[in-house]
Amino acid sequence: MKTFLPKIGAMATVAILAAGCSSSDEELQVITANQGAQSLYDAAKSSMTNGNFAQAATTLSALDSRYPFGPLSHQVQLDLIYSYYKSGKPDETIATIDRFVRLNPNHSDVDYALYMRGLTNMDNDTNLFQDLMNIDRSDRDPAKSREAFADFRRLIQQYPDSKYAADAQKRMVFIKNRLAKYEIAIARFYMRREAYVAAANRGRYVIEHFPDTEQVQSALEIMVESYDQLGLDELKTNALKTLKLNYPDSPFIS
Repeated sequence: MKTFLPKIGAMATVAILAAGCSSSDEELQVITANQGAQSLYDAAKSSMTNGNFAQAATTLSALDSRYPFGPLSHQVQLDLIYSYYKSGKPDETIATIDRFVRLNPNHSDVDYALYMRGLTNMDNDTNLFQDLMNIDRSDRDPAKSREAFADFRRLIQQYPDSKYAADAQKRMVFIKNRLAKYEIAIARFYMRREAYVAAANRGRYVIEHFPDTEQVQSALEIMVESYDQLGLDELKTNALKTLKLNYPDSPFIS
């Protein structure tokens, strides 16, 4: 990605924008009306360097609106994606990513855009407070994790040699375990309600779709107990054999 050094005019623009950070959208348009594309871009880069991503996003958005097809347009959109992401604005981030990919399907940085889409959706599935308090909420809807998994898979499939592919692969492993934990949480919910058929089906789903995760033992144990409650001796025996073979220390093995 091309980097531009701040200029004196850019610094003046930063000062003006900072002073008017509480201005309305109309006032912002007045402030930026007489600024050239390069000057606005330099101001945005300066804000990014200083960690003021909200201000950078505001400037980049104004620049993108005024010069949508200029020589800086692609880099402006890429920086806007990152600034929105760092500002904690997932909806704006996703919208900007989707527009960039749709309008520039052959651009050299599409892999970066897809990677950022995955990161954004992955972050959307986290709860900082629950993480800090060590609260397990694996039963929460993993819709955003599924989207993130699809984003990373698309990146790896379309751009296997991308510099982001290795990290995307690691994140997919993490997400698969998250999805498997969700299935186990729902299976245990069914167990408490004595809905043993539904619980066993959830356990089998984990075995079939997430066989390389940490939740396989729990899935097998749920299947053993569910089949036992249902009186399905053959299915129980098969699940128990698999459990003994792979997890001989399981408390379900007597």
